[in-house]
Amino acid sequence: MDERNGGMPKDGRHEQDERNTEGDVRSDGGGGADGRGETEEERADRRWQELLQEIRVAQTGVQILLGFLLTVVFTPLFHELEQTDRTIYLVTVVLGSLATGALIGPVSFHRIVSGKRVKPHAVVWASRLTFTGILLLLATLTSALFLILRVATHDPYVPWLVSGVLAWYLVCWFALPLWVRARYSDGD
Repeated sequence: MDERNGGMPKDGRHEQDERNTEGDVRSDGGGGADGRGETEEERADRRWQELLQEIRVAQTGVQILLGFLLTVVFTPLFHELEQTDRTIYLVTVVLGSLATGALIGPVSFHRIVSGKRVKPHAVVWASRLTFTGILLLLATLTSALFLILRVATHDPYVPWLVSGVLAWYLVCWFALPLWVRARYSDGD
């Protein structure tokens, strides 16, 4: 047994296989490619539900951020901004809009292909859209923070501070999960 892969034997096999009524192989105690004993359709259903939960978190944040960004242009202070700050603002709004589109995309994708028996493929494409949305959200947050700190302080340390926050996002969102995956997965 190997604790890194959930207590499965090191070779990944289980003692007994049985076929379900559809003819799909299920391994006793949680076989399958990921050790859960799921058919491809069951795995797609589970992965779809997990993806929707992830999207709900990211989508809410990006929509609130975009909503606030969209109101800035209607404030008196906006018209007093330097051209550079206006450009940063426009880039930030476009990035936020792109992130929103990518994070809402999986919902539309699901609605269009629902019932067409392509859920495993839909999950892969929806996952790609979600990851793209997360990258765009990262760019939106970084750009918004840069704009806010630049307008609020006019200090030369702003790029350094924003770089530090960006590094923190990268550690939390990518480096730590990749480290955990490398450390505790069996190389799938």
